[in-house]
Amino acid sequence: MASLRTATPRLRNYFKDNYIPQVCEALLCGILTTCPEDPLRYLEEMIIFIIENGLESLLWDMCIEPSMKPKIRRLSETYMEQLFGLDDQLMTPELMIKACTFYTGHLVKTHFCTWRDVTAAHINGSVISVAKMERAIEHYHLKLQKLIFHLWYSYIKRQKEKLIATLSNLHLMFSTYRQKVFITRWREEVKRRNKIRDDELALKHDLQLKTWRSTLKFKRSEGRDSTDLPELGEYPAFDISLLPERAILQDESMKHISEGCPGVLYLNLSNTTITNKTMRLLPRNFQNLQNLSLAYCRKFTDKGLRYLNLGNGCHKLIYLDLSGCTQISVQGFRNIADSCSGIMHLTINDMPTLTDSCVKVLVEKCLNITSVVFIGSPHISDGTFKALSACSLRKIRFEGNKRITDACFKYIDKNYPNITHIYMVDCKGITDGGLKLLSPLKQLTVLNLANCARIGDMGLKQFLEGPSSTKIRELNLSNCVLLGDSSIVQLAERCTNLNYLSLRNCGHLTDQGLEYIVNIFSLVSVDISGTVICNEGLSILSRHKKLKELSISECYKITDVGIQGFCKNVPFLEYLDVSHCTQLTDNIMKTVAIYCPQLTSLSIAGCPKITDAGIEMLSAKCYYLHILDISGCVLLTDQTLQDLQIGCSQLRILKMKYCSHISMREAQRMSSKVQQQEYSSNDPPHWFGYDSNGKLLTGHHGNLPFKGHSEAKMKDLYSSEDELFDLQTQAEN
Repeated sequence: MASLRTATPRLRNYFKDNYIPQVCEALLCGILTTCPEDPLRYLEEMIIFIIENGLESLLWDMCIEPSMKPKIRRLSETYMEQLFGLDDQLMTPELMIKACTFYTGHLVKTHFCTWRDVTAAHINGSVISVAKMERAIEHYHLKLQKLIFHLWYSYIKRQKEKLIATLSNLHLMFSTYRQKVFITRWREEVKRRNKIRDDELALKHDLQLKTWRSTLKFKRSEGRDSTDLPELGEYPAFDISLLPERAILQDESMKHISEGCPGVLYLNLSNTTITNKTMRLLPRNFQNLQNLSLAYCRKFTDKGLRYLNLGNGCHKLIYLDLSGCTQISVQGFRNIADSCSGIMHLTINDMPTLTDSCVKVLVEKCLNITSVVFIGSPHISDGTFKALSACSLRKIRFEGNKRITDACFKYIDKNYPNITHIYMVDCKGITDGGLKLLSPLKQLTVLNLANCARIGDMGLKQFLEGPSSTKIRELNLSNCVLLGDSSIVQLAERCTNLNYLSLRNCGHLTDQGLEYIVNIFSLVSVDISGTVICNEGLSILSRHKKLKELSISECYKITDVGIQGFCKNVPFLEYLDVSHCTQLTDNIMKTVAIYCPQLTSLSIAGCPKITDAGIEMLSAKCYYLHILDISGCVLLTDQTLQDLQIGCSQLRILKMKYCSHISMREAQRMSSKVQQQEYSSNDPPHWFGYDSNGKLLTGHHGNLPFKGHSEAKMKDLYSSEDELFDLQTQAEN
């Protein structure tokens, strides 16, 4: 039984199921390796060891000591299976030789192929290099073509853009040239039409002037045939109508009035001699009285004011004027508060005895006050503003006060949120800081800070940054000498609804500033008197077609040319003040007569070159003239008044001071034609700069401002010479 390959399957399965080959292999390997002295005893022990460990875990080296186990790799499960012919792998020596031969052949083939590839690469290197070079050259040519195409495309694009730009420039040049041609023709046509219009107006004016002169001669001839006028001595020395009628009103008269007119609502007792007796009658007989004026009535006392609370009292009183009543003390104001708690409008002017205490006791009970006027009350201070914070003020007016400072405007937006009118004239304590505090006001429409000389550009700019700048309607900054063009720029941008603007005596305002003022299209009235503007500035201002009022008094650089250019472009002018512009002649009178027929007020005071011929042209055309000031026009004669009587039938106010060639007789005759007249035949004062014949005085020139006049005005504004000197120094710096 050397081999079981031909044995029956039962026998082969028996050997496999009982692990006979594995047991024999383990025992045989153990004997061959250990070589025991007693092999049988060794076999007995190993069989027992195998039985104890089980046939499933049997290995071929299980019977060998661990230290003697060989480190060889087993090719099959057991060598005994091959020995007994029980293996299924058919692992024969022939197969092993064949496998080794195949492996060796494959290895040789692999090495040969690798050698061939390496050798072939060296052989074909030149061919590959040539192919790579050809591809590189092709790639370079392609890249070069792309670069050239890109450069060509960029060049064509730039050329196209240049061509488009050139065409645009040509089109723009053509359009500009066409516009210039059109504008030139339009200007020529406008000049031609203006010339025709001017010629027609001049011809019409000449015809009207001739007609008017004929009418004047006819009326004069009728005057010679009529009865001669009475001589100067026949006129009464005084006219009783000139006396104040209220001066004769006394307590007895008021008694009869109170009994006969119990329903009076408005009662004006100013400048009368009433006493406490009349004050006792007011609450008894005038129970519906709403407006009461006691201005300059100095006969009643504090006790008389206490009578206002008798009977039904004057509790319906809403307006009270106590101007000039210096006899009223703090107790008197307390009596007013007790009697008339419903007062809404309070006026107290020319009262140097008025103090903060008086206002405080009045405001304690009169909480409905909406407007106050304190002019000529130098002793009230910021405390008055603090006391008035309890009222809902809408209008305040202070004038000529040095104790009021910027502190009065602190928290003004919280204390007086609805205030609309602020008049703080000639209050020297107000500076740029105070103007900044006014900027938060949202309802302010009127602001008058005239003669507040410490206000400058910085303060005005800060004020214009607030919400009130868009709603302001009237702005008066006269004599704020620190203001200049820099703040006017922001003024024109922010104040789009401004109607009235006064920059009188703002010496730093120039023609450049007028470039911005003319852009305020809502502007109706402008006062730039006392500035250094010239004819060019008037030409700029004439672009504003809606101007109705213009004041350029004491603008010494203004000539006839500037006035003529302005009046031609502003046909709706109603008010014109060119006083003390000494270079003006009769030509402006002709210009005004032709182009401003709707003029209602004209001032040519201090213009020594105006003659009767100028007034004659004015009288022939300006039928609506109501106010005329010819003071200092020393060349005017009685002929002027005769022309005015015939031509200007609506004249109401006439001022003709320092007119030495106008007689008293003619002036008295003229006084019966007008409501108010001022006349004197004295020589012009020295600060006018010329004598009674219109000749310039020594040291004065027609193109210079009147130094004496300016100094006189400045001294009126400032109390001390030191303050005036400091202000002038600050303005120069």
